[in-house]
Amino acid sequence: MSQLQIPANYAPLLNLKQTELGIKNIKDFFQVNLSSELRLRRVTAPLFVESGTGINDDLNGVERPVRFPIKDMNDKNAEIVHSLAKWKRLTLADYEIEEGFGIYTDMNAIRADEELDNLHSLYVDQWDWELVIAEKDRSIEFLKNIVMRIYAAMLRTEYLVFELFPSITPLLPSQITFIHAEELLQKYPGMDAKQREDAITKEFRAVFIIGIGAPLSGGEPHDGRAPDYDDWSSLNSDGYKGLNGDLLVWNPVLEKSVELSSMGIRVDAASLKRQLQARGKDDRLSLYFHKRLMNNELPLSIGGGIGQSRLCMYYLRKAHIGEIQASLWPQEMREEARQQGVFLI
Repeated sequence: MSQLQIPANYAPLLNLKQTELGIKNIKDFFQVNLSSELRLRRVTAPLFVESGTGINDDLNGVERPVRFPIKDMNDKNAEIVHSLAKWKRLTLADYEIEEGFGIYTDMNAIRADEELDNLHSLYVDQWDWELVIAEKDRSIEFLKNIVMRIYAAMLRTEYLVFELFPSITPLLPSQITFIHAEELLQKYPGMDAKQREDAITKEFRAVFIIGIGAPLSGGEPHDGRAPDYDDWSSLNSDGYKGLNGDLLVWNPVLEKSVELSSMGIRVDAASLKRQLQARGKDDRLSLYFHKRLMNNELPLSIGGGIGQSRLCMYYLRKAHIGEIQASLWPQEMREEARQQGVFLI
């Protein structure tokens, strides 16, 4: 069943040629600014990793990776990445990146279990980044500082789009609002998580929700998070659990909140063990990535992903991510979109 939602009277502000020009300029400009803000060098990333190593991102722990056998490796299985959360940390160690510096890459993934709609595609493209930090930087204050620097790059990119296409006026506020998921629950006790996100983002237009993954006072987490990359179980200076979060903006076309980035301070040995135990995943401690982390062979880090197509979709005021990227969509969705004047690439 099609999950397509096209707003009434929606008409793209840009034609196909203008859209492609906008996509190129946004991607070129933003990644340069991100690299400059966080002192990141670009590296080449894998499309697939070996199965059974614990390197692939498990997302919420239920999504199935796309697997295939490798003929010249005795049919050993490889799997398309979901994201590069753990691979990046291994790369920081292997490249001997110094404290205060990091890496970024173009990550391309296939998520076959995505429920396809205006914001979700089988194809995921994002900038994955990772920064080496010191023990003293494992704090909520440091996380907020990194978020504000990324947001500064977003503000500059928004103005670039306005210069290219004056009909697209800037909407982002000058400052991003921070709120912990528990505070958000107390603010909107009668709403579910998505409704709370919509309410807070509609009010402030750009929000960073802290503490994604740990159970809240209602017994459930705000949203799912794998136990072996972000640290969502450590207490922070605000008295709440979580050194991670999601960056959301208010999408004026769809009139809902849209997550553009997920990021966080990564687990150390203590929080990795604690979070694996909490999820009943202690068996992962025998995997390649987890053993290297427990043996203190990996640097402390902060990292995240920033959705490229979603960022372009927001800046160019598009109603569907398929107006930005080429992917596969149910035929009924394509036909319904075409009838409403929306061309899915």
